[in-house]
Amino acid sequence: MSPLLNTHSPDKVDPLRQDIRFLGRLLGDTIRQQEGDDAFAIVERIRGQSIHAHRDHDPSASTALAELLDTLSREQTLLVVRAFTYFSQLANLAEDQHHIRCARAGAIAAAPPQEGSLAHSIARALASGVNAAGLRDFFGMASIQPVLTAHPTEVKRKSILDCQWKIARLLYERDRDRLTPEEWHDAQEGIRRAVLTLWQTRILRWSKLSVMDEVRNGLTYYDATFLGELPRFHNSLEDALAALPGWPGGSIKSFLRPGSWIGGDRDGNPFVTASVLSETLRAQSQLVMAFYLEQLHKLGAGLSSAALLVKVSTELAELAGRSPDRNPHRDDEPYRRAIAGLYARLAATARALDGLEAPRQAVGDAPAYASASEFAADLEVIHRSLADNRSLLLARGRLRRLRRALSLFGFHLANLDLRQNSEVHARTVAEILAVNRPGVDYRSLDENARIRLLQDELATPRPLVSAFARYSDETEGELAIFRTARQMHQRYGQEVIENVIISKTDGVSDLLEVALLLKEAGLLRPLENALDVNIVPLFETIDDLARSGEIMERLFSIPLYKGLLGSRGMLQEVMVGYSDSNKDGGFLTSGWSLYRAETVLTRVFASHGIGLRLFHGRGGSVGRGGGPSYQAILAQPAGAVQGRIRITEQGEVIAAKYANRELGRRNLEILAAAALEATLFPHRHDHVCPEFLAAMEELSAYACKSYRKLVYETEGFEQYFWESTVIAEIAQLNIGSRPASRKKTTAIDDLRAIPWVFSWAQCRLMLPGWFGFGSAVAAYRDQHGEAGMIVLRNMNRDWGFFRATLSNMGMVLAKSDIAIAERYSELVTNGQLRDAIFPRLKAEWQASIAALLEITEQSDLLAGNPLLARSIRNRFPYLDPLNHLQIELLKRHRAGETDERIQRAIHHTINGVAAGLGNSG
Repeated sequence: MSPLLNTHSPDKVDPLRQDIRFLGRLLGDTIRQQEGDDAFAIVERIRGQSIHAHRDHDPSASTALAELLDTLSREQTLLVVRAFTYFSQLANLAEDQHHIRCARAGAIAAAPPQEGSLAHSIARALASGVNAAGLRDFFGMASIQPVLTAHPTEVKRKSILDCQWKIARLLYERDRDRLTPEEWHDAQEGIRRAVLTLWQTRILRWSKLSVMDEVRNGLTYYDATFLGELPRFHNSLEDALAALPGWPGGSIKSFLRPGSWIGGDRDGNPFVTASVLSETLRAQSQLVMAFYLEQLHKLGAGLSSAALLVKVSTELAELAGRSPDRNPHRDDEPYRRAIAGLYARLAATARALDGLEAPRQAVGDAPAYASASEFAADLEVIHRSLADNRSLLLARGRLRRLRRALSLFGFHLANLDLRQNSEVHARTVAEILAVNRPGVDYRSLDENARIRLLQDELATPRPLVSAFARYSDETEGELAIFRTARQMHQRYGQEVIENVIISKTDGVSDLLEVALLLKEAGLLRPLENALDVNIVPLFETIDDLARSGEIMERLFSIPLYKGLLGSRGMLQEVMVGYSDSNKDGGFLTSGWSLYRAETVLTRVFASHGIGLRLFHGRGGSVGRGGGPSYQAILAQPAGAVQGRIRITEQGEVIAAKYANRELGRRNLEILAAAALEATLFPHRHDHVCPEFLAAMEELSAYACKSYRKLVYETEGFEQYFWESTVIAEIAQLNIGSRPASRKKTTAIDDLRAIPWVFSWAQCRLMLPGWFGFGSAVAAYRDQHGEAGMIVLRNMNRDWGFFRATLSNMGMVLAKSDIAIAERYSELVTNGQLRDAIFPRLKAEWQASIAALLEITEQSDLLAGNPLLARSIRNRFPYLDPLNHLQIELLKRHRAGETDERIQRAIHHTINGVAAGLGNSG
């Protein structure tokens, strides 16, 4: 047995310590071998001093560390930054491997299923009175989708990620039971080799990512996790349900599948064009077709059943007879001949759809499949023949997984959403109308007049766009996107693009404008009352969230639109944005505004008999709606999930969740488990008492006032932000194809939420995740006294939404460091401005921590989260030196030093701090 897989050890954390020490020792050996003894000695001295300062909270040790770092030359600084960045990354890998190890140990020991697992949720459902038929109904209507986005918060290069994944895989293999001494030695040497490769790999990108770079990066997670684990997950669930007493029988639908924005999200990204959209979908299809071809090849190799020994169905015999396979050695192997025919047809399909040549030449020519359903029908013939002739066991392996994969991924791999800003749609429609109907100034019309005009145009099939008119580049680009979407529907099927999302929705006309553009492309056909995609409003600001119910109420009162929903199964999706609402009103008000909006939307939809599917635009950081997915879904208001939910997965979170297949499977299962519980179980907060709602409303108002007074009403705050953080340097990092700001200004209003949150994380203040809470609680106490604090403690105990809010805030505050943040404030050149703002930040930080601890009745921020506490102990000693060096490098850079090595070192520190924190934006 591997010494690191001792599940009977009294200290379950000991294997993690061993891994961290082992990887740290390998990195140290690599530095010594590659850079010399002196370089190694410097790194080790700083590492030891930082661990001492962090572990013992010794101010003198922190001072000594700062003095030591200040003596480094430029070359030594870059060396130390690289070393500590890799120390953090390797500690992250060790933690991931430990999570896998513990999960496997529990499975091997047949331990009871843990909270967050689907097995636990199903057992709880049965215990609460839900019968097998109720579970069948849930899985029949469920629709759960993590949606991958290319939002620029993943700072690591793909080459760095590849190295890390290789180390993780080797750690996993080393943990296997009963390795021979030679195998153990090979595993150890392989890890050393991978660490050396990591050290020799450039951390920074030298050029900006293109959209297609982002697409290709996103597709790696299908190979890593989705293609293999999603079929296994569904099949395993199907078997578990079939074993339940009273299970009605039959297969379950494929209800959990990934979606994507990468290559379809045009909001603020001018590089996403119609040609990029087409190329993206071709790349997706090529990946899944290559997967199917490989699986067919392996299936044929394994199904060697001979006609002399086993019967086959008439359908199977006919399928084999149509095969171009004429090899006499397979005359009596009908399954192999049939599969060879399927391979030939699929190869022809891949060539016709995507220009993809099959990795192995087909045995002969065959017609391409017209659709994925045709391919599925042929696979069904093979399945039925095996099942009907005493060979069901053979149908339950690769064939079953392939059939499930096809139901999940089709010929398109994943739905690709289209997204654009409502302002762009409005300008496009205005120009089209101005050309077609001279004298109509659409932009000057009020909302009521716009709605009337758009309804009139939508009621007629007459096109507005003229082939002979010339339009602006923007308008031509928008029209080209929707025309391409229709072409992709014709090529891959309507599942390939199902959703058109409208950023900054603030009125009914925003949705009708998109409907008009869809009509021009043939994706909306008024005479047929047919709509081929979902029109999805995205409510982002505090005001828009507050008006979301009113907007949807008015939309559903339009008979034309409600009639179109009939072709979409009377289901309407609404997306709610966490990022911009946070930047607009602060953490507490953002969360409360989202909760209220979802509550109102649930009522409005129910009153109209329309199904609601909420799409949560959550980021990686708490300041952008991040945090544990399980708790976040369970904290939704009653009726908001209804078995249907979509959630964005962004930036570095994608790699953290889905780069490893076992962790990926676990994270997918968590989404399903949470959706099941949120739908089937009566929450204790289903009927939240009015006292709780009133208290939350009051807290939100106080917090929002405090937040906006600082961010938008304090003179000079914009300057303070730009000088005390690395926002300017982040904007220069090549971490995404999209610009950091919507406009070429330094205004906070124009800054995207991602760099806003990212910058505050780098300086360790993490302001978007907590600011305003301390002031809100103080004001609430002033109004209600100690009785008010009892109410807040009861809210934490009895209300899932409030408890999750405080838990997420505690995680943020635990990762913050006010002493380091104060050092960043020294970068502000105006001393009066610095002295006016930083004491306010520090006082609010202290007040927020004190209020949180009092309400939760804990003595420590992470008293209820030992895993994060352990992670911080392991990683933060490597983080503090990076922050110190970043500050010193920024001082030199901003003082006018032009040495390119300084700017490169700053970018290295940004990378390292992001890796150490575990989330960037």
